[in-house]
Amino acid sequence: MAITVGFVLGFLAYLLVKIVVTGIYTVDQNERAVVTTCGRAERLAGTTLDDPISEQLTDIEKGRYAYPQLRVIQPGGPYFKMPWQRVYKITVATQTLNIAFDPESPRANSNNTVLEAVTKDQLNTGLMGQLRYTVSERNLYATLFAVKNPIAHVMGYFISILRERIANFEAPPMVISAEVPGSTMEPAVVQGISINDLRKNLRALNEQMDQECATSAARYGIRLDAALITSIDPPPEVESALAAINTAHNEVSSSISLAQASADQRIVQSKRAVDIETLKAQAEVEPLNWLAAQLGELRKGGPGALPLYLRNIRLALYSKASHIILEMKK
Repeated sequence: MAITVGFVLGFLAYLLVKIVVTGIYTVDQNERAVVTTCGRAERLAGTTLDDPISEQLTDIEKGRYAYPQLRVIQPGGPYFKMPWQRVYKITVATQTLNIAFDPESPRANSNNTVLEAVTKDQLNTGLMGQLRYTVSERNLYATLFAVKNPIAHVMGYFISILRERIANFEAPPMVISAEVPGSTMEPAVVQGISINDLRKNLRALNEQMDQECATSAARYGIRLDAALITSIDPPPEVESALAAINTAHNEVSSSISLAQASADQRIVQSKRAVDIETLKAQAEVEPLNWLAAQLGELRKGGPGALPLYLRNIRLALYSKASHIILEMKK
């Protein structure tokens, strides 16, 4: 009997020590934790549809991605859990991945180094870059329980959008010169080549990807912080052809720019010549207008004012003349 009591007491002591030791846990600064009781996570009122992260979801997507809100254990501790409870920890630090990374196939995309995509002009090009992501604290249910491999879903989602953007990317037409007032010549518009447009507009492409992937936090619980595509390389067999096309394109653009600049310069010179001649004519007309105004004022002084004025003018001219020819009346 004593042995049985001792065994029971020892077992109870062992169980108590194990519960106390294994029931204490802490959460690091870059971690968040969720506690489940008998497999069910501790939930709060509402769903992710009540959170701003779901604002950009369509009506169909809102019916598909409605996850419960969970009670999130913040960094700190020690915390205590019961034996029938389980703690799920996940890091919320920003992480970086190669855009060619495939978590389910290490040999895909040239051993996860280069992502292939087809451009609008049917060129199979290689993309290199990085993707920064962070686990969304406001949708831990999707990351921990709803999606089996969240990063695989996020990478597939990102790559499908990126390839669709690459295949349909169009840069705005490039205007060679601005329209000159009074000129009948229209601005020259040069159409580019899709792969060249992509290279020149990497920033715009990255911004488009950020906008398109804004719903990833509501979908999979992972927020894409930034997509940084660093290089777009065409196949080696078309690299020389693209270089020749670029050279010809630059020569045409240069010729158009020079011709437009020459025409604009001639237009400006012609306008200045017209302005100069107009000012000369105004300078010649102005004294005549002033003289007409003065004669009009003299005429208002009486009928003898003008003859007297003419007499004074003749006397002044006579004093300066060396010879005078008078008409004799017959």
